[in-house]
This record gives sequence, structure tokens and C-alpha cells, in this order.
Amino acid sequence: MKRNRIFMFLGTLSIIAAACGGAGADDGEQNSLASDAPATTASVSTTEAPSDGSQSTLAPPAQGALPTGPSALDDMNAAEFPEPLVSPGEIISGGPPPDGIPPIDDPVFLDVADNLGLLGDNEPVVALVIGDDARAYPVSIMIWHEIVNDTVGGVPVTVSYCPLCNSAVTYGREIDGVETTFGTSGRLFASALVMYDRATESLWTHFDGKAVVGVLTGTELDVYGSPLMSWADFRSTYPTGKVLDETQTGFRRSYGSNPYVGYDDSDTEPFLFRGVPDPRARSKERVVGVSHNDVDVAYSLQSISGSGPTATPVDHGDEQLVILWSPGQSTALEGSAVDDGRDVGSVGVFVPLAGEQSLTLAGDGEGFIDEETGSRWSVAGVAVAGELAGTQLERIPHLDTFWFAWATYRPGSGLVGDVAEAG
Repeated sequence: MKRNRIFMFLGTLSIIAAACGGAGADDGEQNSLASDAPATTASVSTTEAPSDGSQSTLAPPAQGALPTGPSALDDMNAAEFPEPLVSPGEIISGGPPPDGIPPIDDPVFLDVADNLGLLGDNEPVVALVIGDDARAYPVSIMIWHEIVNDTVGGVPVTVSYCPLCNSAVTYGREIDGVETTFGTSGRLFASALVMYDRATESLWTHFDGKAVVGVLTGTELDVYGSPLMSWADFRSTYPTGKVLDETQTGFRRSYGSNPYVGYDDSDTEPFLFRGVPDPRARSKERVVGVSHNDVDVAYSLQSISGSGPTATPVDHGDEQLVILWSPGQSTALEGSAVDDGRDVGSVGVFVPLAGEQSLTLAGDGEGFIDEETGSRWSVAGVAVAGELAGTQLERIPHLDTFWFAWATYRPGSGLVGDVAEAG
């Protein structure tokens, strides 16, 4: 039986910032963390089985159980593992030990209707809706914990947020019928959070939900769309929803403050990124990444945003989608507080169909309206007034992220929109 791993993170703000890449770390701290890491090209292999035809030495699991074997937290090079999808040498220490950045395993929520003023209108939240269950995870909390293990709409999920690659992704935490939870490994791959599952202690990349080292190598998690959204947009769209309570996380943190001051600066480079940047855009160019029907495209944020709500139809492969953008959300990674950053807006990507009815959406001063019925829509793809009131457009999961992260995990992706090329 694997030893129980319980780590209490008692470091200062500077340690957290150094471990996770925040601007609070001085150069000496950053260099000491990176001193033993090889300078290699970060890339995800597309090979999911041993390339030499060899077979894993792991015994097949019993029905309803996960395979057993060594812990990838202890030894990423164990001979029993299937061939890793990422070179273990490219998975480097970020500083803290496993769960040194502590996930929230017992989240407590408040009713949105009773807490409308809980956050500033422009504060970012991770928005997750499964069935009739809508939940907001404030980035002011997520930036300190990175993972929340939760059950939403009856589905066991792990909500993750990586400040270094500026992305929020939610995964189902049931693997082959076995429910587990996820923790923070304390390691980074291509300047992005590496998670581990607590059932087998395999390592998983946050960005694409794939086990890359350990007994579960090659396994992929189910993904659920969980875009970043302003608190004002969430509470108006989901008035009966719930919001994560910062007073009952089980930890004391400086919620609301930003330990990554100045990180969202497209003229700077990502922390501990050892890959070769794709030169088509600056590493920290903000993009909307869409991976749908085997087509990967990054749409530059500046190409789909404007002075007011903007609806941008796009031909994504053989399917027409619409990208909605609405102003009013601050970047959490710029100012000293998460609500101090510039306005980067909120994004939603949808199939513009209501039943069999094709819709042509356009932005106006109050939101979005469709030409066919005159119904009014929110950036969450919900009709809030008119003939189609209550209709939800099919959401296409997307990532609000930096170009370097998208280009690393989706090599060969298309890039649409005007961007400043890397210098």
C-alpha cells in the first residue's frame, strides 16, 4: 500500500511565487529551482505504446480496479512503466512537494442569489455547468490551490487552474469506473501544472488531461467545458447557481491577492519553459484555443474582441462555430489583486443552432441578439430573453490560454488573427 501523502504548505508568498512562477520570486530563487533541470525541447509524444514492441511488465488489473505499480512521484523512470509520453527529464521541479500547493478536497459552496456582492463584477471565475448544477470557482481561490476535487451534477470532477499557462480545465475523475482524486505534483511540464492521481500516483498534464508517466500512461480523462467568466456574467446567467466559499477551504491564504504580479505581460517569457517557442506569435499572446473534431485552431484574443460584445463566426474545419466575447473580466495575473488587471473579457464558443434553427448572432451594447428570432443571449450561450428564452447553445470546450502553452500541447495548430510575431 502506498504511503499516505499529506503535505502542509507553510511557505511564504515568495516561496509560492517562486515555485509556481510568480513575479514575487527573485532571480536567485528562480535559478536555484531550475539548476538541476535539463534544457530540453518540450514536446508531447504521439506514441502511446512502447515503440520497440516491448510490453509493460505491469500485471493486468482486476475487474473494477486500476493497475498497481510504482509511484511516478517517487520514480519517473521505473522499469515497470509503459513508455512515457513525455521524457521524464522534461518534467521538472517547480519547488514545492506533492500537494505543497494544496488542492481543495472538501469544497463548500454558497448560493449565488444570497451573495450577489461576494466578488467584484469584473473578478474572474471558473464556470462549470453540468446538468442543472452551475458552480463558480473564483480565481482568487484557485490561484492558491490550482485543483478542486468536486462532484457537480452527480459527476465526480477535478477542476484545475494553471496560472503559469493561464488556463482552466475540468476533467472527470473517474478512471475505468474507479473514482479517484487529483493532487498537485509540485512539478511542471512546459511551464504548466502536472497533476497526479491519488489512486496510482501517475502523472498527468493539466492542459490535456493525459497520463504521461506512470502505470496509467496513455489514459485520457473526459473533459468538461469550464471557461473563465466574469462574476457579473456568471451571477446574471446562473442566479440559482453556487459559488465556492473562501472561508471554508480548510486553509488560510491571501485570497484576492495575486502572487504572480506582472505575469500577464506578452513582452515577457513564461517561467521555466524549456521548449522551443512557436515563432508565429509571442509566447504569452492570449489566444482562444479550440480543439474540436480533430481540428486544432488558436484564435487570437484581439481578433475576436472589440469595444463591446462581439460575435465572430468561424469555419472550424467543416463546422461553423461562433465565438462570443464580452468585456468585463479582469486578468488575474497582472495587478496586485486579481481584480486589478486590465479587461480581457469573457469568451464562449458554441454551435449556432437552436434545435434545427441556424442562428446568426451579433453583439450590441447589452449582449448578443440573433437575427432570426430577436432573442437575447449571454456570453454563456444562454438565451435570456425573447422567443428562445432558456435555450442553451451547444458549448464547445475551449481554453483561454497563452500561445506557448497551446502551441506546445497542440503542435501544428492553426493560428487565426493578427498577432505580434515573437521577436
